[in-house]
Amino acid sequence: MRIFAIGRNYAEHIKELNNERPDEPVIFTKPDTAVIRNNAPFYYPEFSKDVHHEVELVLRVSKEGKNIQDKFASKYYDAIGIGIDFTARDLQQKAKEKGLPWDIAKGFNGSAPLSDKFLLVSDFKDLKNINFSLSINGELRQQGNTSLMLFDFDYIISYLSKFFTLRTGDLIFTGTPKGVGPVKVGDRLAAYIENEKLLEFDVK
Repeated sequence: MRIFAIGRNYAEHIKELNNERPDEPVIFTKPDTAVIRNNAPFYYPEFSKDVHHEVELVLRVSKEGKNIQDKFASKYYDAIGIGIDFTARDLQQKAKEKGLPWDIAKGFNGSAPLSDKFLLVSDFKDLKNINFSLSINGELRQQGNTSLMLFDFDYIISYLSKFFTLRTGDLIFTGTPKGVGPVKVGDRLAAYIENEKLLEFDVK
């Protein structure tokens, strides 16, 4: 299993971080050691003082493929979950200022809490109108809808497959909406697709 992630895929999130709007998807990866399952807690790392939450819908690849045409892309994923792309923003900013890669800011241990349950694509009426959200300590912090994505699911699959052979079980974090911000020890995070809570865990 590999974890691919799409950066800067929601316009309002791009604005809040003062980033440049991309012409193509911004791709980065996380190692499998980033994944936290079973609603296990996230332990705040000692190397950062500014870890931010980024809630994202996550595609599950269901079929191996490469150089996939956009019109066939829907055949290569079968389910949608939800996850958090934790980002050590201070480490990321330091790397950006030096023009260096920021893998450690995105890929550190435990940086990808993931729902155990994935919802079948066939259960959704419209993949371009899916609501998802994140609350912290019962307060709504992020809310997104797939209609606001710059690059939709099919385009993401097609684009990724130009460079990487996608394999069954690979996961794709598809981007975060506006509202990202820091977490702290003691916070309880809950993530939803529509009104169904699929992920809930504590920061310790």
